[in-house]
Amino acid sequence: MPRFLHLADVHLGFDRYDCKERTQDFFYAFNDAIEKYALAESVDFVLIAGDLFEHRNIQPVTLNQAQYSLKELQKAGIPVLAIEGNHDNRPYGTKTNWLRYLADWGLIILLEPGEAGSDSFYTSWDGRTGGYIDLDCGVRVLGSSWYGSSAPKAIEQIVAALPQLPPSPGQTILMFHHGLEGQIARYQGALRYGEVAPLKQAGIDYLALGHIHKNYEVENWVFNPGSIEANSIEESGFRRGAYLVEISESGIRAELKQDYYQRSVVRLRLTTQGQETVEELEQQAVEQIEQAIAQGQLKPADAPIVELRIEGSVGFDRLELDVRQLQLQLQQLSGALIFLLKYEVDAVAYATPLTEDASRLQIEREVFLDLLSANNSYRKRAAELADGMIALKEHQLDGRSESELYGFVRSLLTPDYLQAVMEAD
Repeated sequence: MPRFLHLADVHLGFDRYDCKERTQDFFYAFNDAIEKYALAESVDFVLIAGDLFEHRNIQPVTLNQAQYSLKELQKAGIPVLAIEGNHDNRPYGTKTNWLRYLADWGLIILLEPGEAGSDSFYTSWDGRTGGYIDLDCGVRVLGSSWYGSSAPKAIEQIVAALPQLPPSPGQTILMFHHGLEGQIARYQGALRYGEVAPLKQAGIDYLALGHIHKNYEVENWVFNPGSIEANSIEESGFRRGAYLVEISESGIRAELKQDYYQRSVVRLRLTTQGQETVEELEQQAVEQIEQAIAQGQLKPADAPIVELRIEGSVGFDRLELDVRQLQLQLQQLSGALIFLLKYEVDAVAYATPLTEDASRLQIEREVFLDLLSANNSYRKRAAELADGMIALKEHQLDGRSESELYGFVRSLLTPDYLQAVMEAD
């Protein structure tokens, strides 16, 4: 019974958030999955269905990481079959890339079809190049390239080429780096199921997908494991992992494995009501972190990635909150490797309805009243202060001196400012 490990979207060299430790996470996740589910399980082969690397051009340390894990598989006699993804495919007009380098050193078998429309679209692996390989365990594996928007045409080419191949020694697997529609939102260019269904009719028993970082499977022949590690905060909620697959006379049994090294991600939310002062909002943010720690949701010792999203309305100028300082404070409190503070609030808005025959004085007063009512510091005295601002405008028009206007403003902001207004008039 052939057994294999199906991985995709490893993204070695991931460098978002400008954090070296985060880059290392992707290597740790890949290597741990290899050790637990390929080496320890003594699988017959490993599939990497695209995007082994994050970038086409990689740093030496990223190449070293790939070589380390692949050499362990090589020592164990476990072949690694791979295809290009959109992240690591060769630039247009070039004949090589880092996957080809790994293949030339015998660390992977890079399965690449020929040119579309050619008679030799699929040739057998000859030790260096080829589009498909028949393995000793009785499985045929075919490769593909990154086709982008031309994927439907490429599928037609693959379907046409399959009958021309020698009989398969057993089950047939196709690695294909593309996604099916309906799996995630806002994904343009996804394939419809009807566009991949002809592959099954042509003899593909296991369609090994990559590209979408979320796990899904369709009708027990289309399998997408998802990314090895979360590439973003949003992806942390996706089910994803690596498929440990067994092929038997009764069919295909694919089990998604997730128990390997992954950085923990904690997402928190704080909704403001518009009544809080800046100091009260900062304190609520601190309490949100402390509560998550007390409940065991957030473990500072794990150096997690933490996101706190503050949303709602505030009764002060949103720029009064020092977001950077608060973010640093919360990162220290949470022990987070990366702390993302999403400050997405709106100022409290007031709009008093006015009649069509309202006078200019009435309109001005209501404008002042709305602005003052939207600020926590002045809300309780909004009506009196609005009258004071009307009076201040009249003093300006009367030609009062700057010192008189300044004195009036000072008196306006004191508890007995009403008396000051009366005296000024």
